[in-house]
Amino acid sequence: MAAMLEMRGVSKSFAGVRALRDVTFTVEGGEIHALVGENGAGKSTLMKVLSGVYPYGSYEGSIVFDGEERRFRDINDSEALGIIIIHQELALIPSMTIAENIFLSHPPARFGVIDRDAVYQRTRELLVQVGLRESPDTLVTDLGIGKQQLVEIAKALSKRVRMLILDEPTASLNETDSAALLDRLVEFRRQGIASILISHKLKEVERVADRITVLRDGRTVDGIDCRAETVDEQRIIRSMVNRDLDDRFPERVAMIGEPVLEVKNWSVHHPVHPDRQVIRNINFTVRRGEVVGIAGLNGAGRTEFAMSLFGHAWGVRISGRLVLEGRETNLSSVAAAIGAGLAYASEDRKQLGLILADDVRKNVTLASLHQVASRRVIDEFRELKAANEYRQRMQIRCADVYQETGHLSGGNQQKVVLSKWLMTDPKVLILDEPTRGIDVGAKYEIYRIINELAAAGKGVVMISSEMPELIGICDRIYVMNEGAFVGEFDGAEATQEMIMGAIMRNDRRTDNGARRSSGSAKGRQP
Repeated sequence: MAAMLEMRGVSKSFAGVRALRDVTFTVEGGEIHALVGENGAGKSTLMKVLSGVYPYGSYEGSIVFDGEERRFRDINDSEALGIIIIHQELALIPSMTIAENIFLSHPPARFGVIDRDAVYQRTRELLVQVGLRESPDTLVTDLGIGKQQLVEIAKALSKRVRMLILDEPTASLNETDSAALLDRLVEFRRQGIASILISHKLKEVERVADRITVLRDGRTVDGIDCRAETVDEQRIIRSMVNRDLDDRFPERVAMIGEPVLEVKNWSVHHPVHPDRQVIRNINFTVRRGEVVGIAGLNGAGRTEFAMSLFGHAWGVRISGRLVLEGRETNLSSVAAAIGAGLAYASEDRKQLGLILADDVRKNVTLASLHQVASRRVIDEFRELKAANEYRQRMQIRCADVYQETGHLSGGNQQKVVLSKWLMTDPKVLILDEPTRGIDVGAKYEIYRIINELAAAGKGVVMISSEMPELIGICDRIYVMNEGAFVGEFDGAEATQEMIMGAIMRNDRRTDNGARRSSGSAKGRQP
């Protein structure tokens, strides 16, 4: 079968750093082609070349689509041929309706006037195609993230898509929403629409992909035809990281000490709807050298709880007691929380964790400016020295610390976020989805950093939607549902079935199971 798309010998550089090196990539009509690799391997860069985000002339090589060489000047040129890219950060306007978002750039019109009847009729048809039952008048802000992702796909379908590019489409979705989205891709395949799926979730890739291409360091290193050979997850991982990862989680001997953080009867109300209680009478303990997980489905209140602890950054009518190192503490501002030794790495690193337009140096020192200042004036030499120390310690891959943070891969951006908070020398570090959207190799490095923090006597709180991750790295796991803790398990004994059982029972009683004793080994394969 002749390929619908051929990218031949594509190379791309940024400030002298090679992001792509002579990459060849083909996609057949009506296939799902997965593109995998570590963060920084070049996946998103290759797709931005294809979609015209990086225009012709800014890269080497050629793009052949439908048998003709294409020289896209911008994204409008690629969309005119039916090549539609959906980025990891959704391009929707929350305050507008579904219909308005779908047809914002190309509304049906009669005699130069928007035909609202046509807009709503076409929107209804598109929503049926993607499996949504919502009204076209529904505001996007009233939709969950999974449904917003489907609205993005509906928007792509409205542009007569022939090739759909999805960059980490399930990174922020729960299992149910992820499965629904993947089912849509399978249905599109039946309709002859080709899909390019960028994902770090190899189980999802194995489930739907017809072919898999692996990139490493900007090069094509492996190709698998899933229709003709068995997909071996270990082979994919080995190709991605150029080594075997027999153990997904690094070994650790836990040495757990006295409580460093105790939260008692913690309750929080919604900041916009103050009559609505979101967090309900939570009791929570973290000990020195302990990694404590918080499991739960999207909307359980995990992030709201964490942010309310961190200087009341979320919520109103906050009540309860917070005891830090044995002393009751009032952390009613973020500055007070940082000063007391509490740090919070947000799940949204791009919006809340980093200033993407600033360089690595400024982001690393952002929360600790007093350490690199003299008489309230930044000492650039001290700032540079501190940033370089964390660059080496955290193994941040960048040209230098003057590189713009927005140009780093997701895994390296996450290391910058961690560096920023480690520089504050926290007693307790709360990590909210620290491995979201990063590859297996980068995940292993994050796990190693977490182990080092615990070994140094820090208390680490880890919020994650990936239950195998929590089971593999945590000493204890709290289970949260509807703003309350509904279970607590020893990390060595916890299973995914136990965690889901606690969520489904929703009895809001804590299972006071056995605690991990100091000296127990970590590093299990779930």
